[in-house]
Amino acid sequence: MRYVARVEYDGTDFAGFQVQPGARTVQGELEAALARLAGGRRLRVDGAGRTDAGVHASDQVIAFTYDGRLAAEDLGRALDALLPADLAIHGLRRAPAGFHPRHAARYREYRYTVWNGPRSPLRERQALGVRVPLDVAAMASAGQALVGRHDFSAFGAADRGPVRTLHWVRVRRAGSLVTIDVAADAFLRGMVRRIVAVLLEAGRGKMSTAEVAAALDARRPALDGAMAPAHGLSLRRVALGRRHAGTTEEHGE
Repeated sequence: MRYVARVEYDGTDFAGFQVQPGARTVQGELEAALARLAGGRRLRVDGAGRTDAGVHASDQVIAFTYDGRLAAEDLGRALDALLPADLAIHGLRRAPAGFHPRHAARYREYRYTVWNGPRSPLRERQALGVRVPLDVAAMASAGQALVGRHDFSAFGAADRGPVRTLHWVRVRRAGSLVTIDVAADAFLRGMVRRIVAVLLEAGRGKMSTAEVAAALDARRPALDGAMAPAHGLSLRRVALGRRHAGTTEEHGE
């Protein structure tokens, strides 16, 4: 039986989603828990995106094949009970044979959180602390220069297929809290954090919307490849549904 579920994790103590030798990963913890329910056999877990070390998720999507005796509801409860405190699973249900969340995702939305106020150890565990006042309107304007289907070589690691469709960039402020939501059909590695680095420059008055557009067109690493720190980033939503022809693979953030 093929199953799909949503998972949430605090990425602080993970070396990313994907299994890596000798490292603690989200996929590794999920597969270890499943193995305990499958008599020690490894059951591969597939994810909708391969988040990097330190990146969080409130709505990652996973899928796996399980041939044991537990029904979906009992399997979901048993699996969640075996997971560590910084990883949880929700809404486990049957999926069609061959279902893979990476291929089924219509788009993914990441949120980057900035605490633009006095130093706050609690808030800044999952938010970037920025003491200089940020111009949110300038950041929003700069973000619009990136929306659409473009070659994003300037904002991601080298890739043979760097064209992506960026659906929206939304920058909002609530008091000292600034959030940057970025949604696309798929992302290059490091793409959201590089976009955020540029938007922060715009918010500090050091980069104009025209300069952001020029950086995109130049296809050279913007700001010499600078990236915002991982701990402010979270995979906020994976929207499942029919993909259009020509959509590209997700390489993760």
